[in-house]
Amino acid sequence: MSTTGYEVVKIFNNNVLLAKHQGTEKILIKKGIGFSRKIADLIPEETSFEKIFSIENSETSHKFNQLLAAVDPHLVGICEEILCFISSKIASTITEEMHIRLIDHIAFTIYRLQHHDTIENPFIVEIETLYSQEYEIARQAVRLLEKSVAMSIPDSEIGFITLHIHTLRSNGKLSSTIKNAYICNSVLELIEDELCIEVDRKSIDYARFVCHIRFAAERITQNIPIRNDLLMSIRKTYKNSYKLAQKVSRFMEEELTLNVPEAETGFIAMHIERLKNASSYGSSYVDK
Repeated sequence: MSTTGYEVVKIFNNNVLLAKHQGTEKILIKKGIGFSRKIADLIPEETSFEKIFSIENSETSHKFNQLLAAVDPHLVGICEEILCFISSKIASTITEEMHIRLIDHIAFTIYRLQHHDTIENPFIVEIETLYSQEYEIARQAVRLLEKSVAMSIPDSEIGFITLHIHTLRSNGKLSSTIKNAYICNSVLELIEDELCIEVDRKSIDYARFVCHIRFAAERITQNIPIRNDLLMSIRKTYKNSYKLAQKVSRFMEEELTLNVPEAETGFIAMHIERLKNASSYGSSYVDK
């Protein structure tokens, strides 16, 4: 028998193993790989796996072992399979830190729901609109998770997983993703209050507006300049909308602690004007 290969350390389920390979911990995922396996078994080097997650950093390894001590191994295996599915849908590399964070999030979500502890997601509509591709991946992942744990998972949890997936894809910070959703929600509520309207969260006008605010926030944060050759015309033609856009800009400045260029304010005014006139094209809003 070969003395080299992947040495089995822990068996999570029939499809997921923890193994040692050349001194490094590896999560091995392949259908049936854990069936009839025993601790210390050697899996040949040439074996083809569906996915391998490496844990090389000592601090990450410590965190992962803490996770294993606290969470049922079968559930960890399910979480790894869900992460494997997510990984297959995105082009970005999943870092060790993000790997542990997402496994921990999914495991704790199941723990909460088993104890009838649900958390409301106040930005679920904004999240679904802003990150539609990530939301669809999260929705599919949650459907797989529901089958594996035999329980219903509310849409609010799809939203939370969506935020993690977007962070994976953008190599950004989860806090920034949540911040953008909060800003979009707050800006829209400010406009609704000022104009005494209620914007239909399923309308194209809503989707267009929140996407613009999201990208505006990203441009401002990354100091990416934008030209607005129509600025003078916007200020004259849409005076009231421009005044409201200035309020929106001041709010964004407070939240981002950065200056909002006048060009951005002008574009926001155009979108506000479009929201005001939306009823001319369909019932995108109703009077409060």
